Amino acid sequence: MKLLLTSAGISNQSISDTLVELLGKPIAESSALIVPTAVYPFPGGAGSAWRAISGNARSPLCELGWKSLGVLELTALPTIREENWVPAVRDADALLVWGGDVLYLCHWMRQSGLADLLPSLSETVYVGVSAGSIAVTPYNCDAEFDLEFVPTGSDMAQGADRALGLVDFTLYPHLDDADMPDTSLANIEKWAAEIPVPTYAIDDDTAIKVIDGTAEVVSEGHWKLFNP
Repeated sequence: MKLLLTSAGISNQSISDTLVELLGKPIAESSALIVPTAVYPFPGGAGSAWRAISGNARSPLCELGWKSLGVLELTALPTIREENWVPAVRDADALLVWGGDVLYLCHWMRQSGLADLLPSLSETVYVGVSAGSIAVTPYNCDAEFDLEFVPTGSDMAQGADRALGLVDFTLYPHLDDADMPDTSLANIEKWAAEIPVPTYAIDDDTAIKVIDGTAEVVSEGHWKLFNP
């Protein structure tokens, strides 16, 4: 699977050019499915999901001019026959995975069967935004924050610091965001010191491109790699 792991969507020309490179054709000739699931646990989550789907959110993604765009709601998939949704996922050129609660997103990726399906999607471009990017790494940098939004006593809390582990590095998005005190470089460095895999700290103008397991930074902003 080809991945484009972003902090804030397709936020600049370099990231946009990389998306087109991964697709192998223009966005206007490509089909996509948006996964809004991660944002629902937050207050106002339903409205945030609609803004993402309608292309009115802060992070550019759905409004890029896709040939076709559908919604893949993970919480619905366990009640649907696989033959009625798996082909749509396989046929999509891109899977757009929105931000929100990493813990909740990972839970429903597993419950829905999408997590098991992802490694077989060799030609699909997985585009993550914030939590959507963190979810495919081995470790969840938002674990403590995420626990505030899942039900008390939920089995989701078990292993809250772990994500899907589809890549061999982790990342911490929104580097030095003024509205997110935990994203200071000093705080990320402290967190990364406890993680046994490389950690990329990336700002909203940076993304990580991954092809065949090889990661490459695409940036018009700031980033830093912390090795274990």
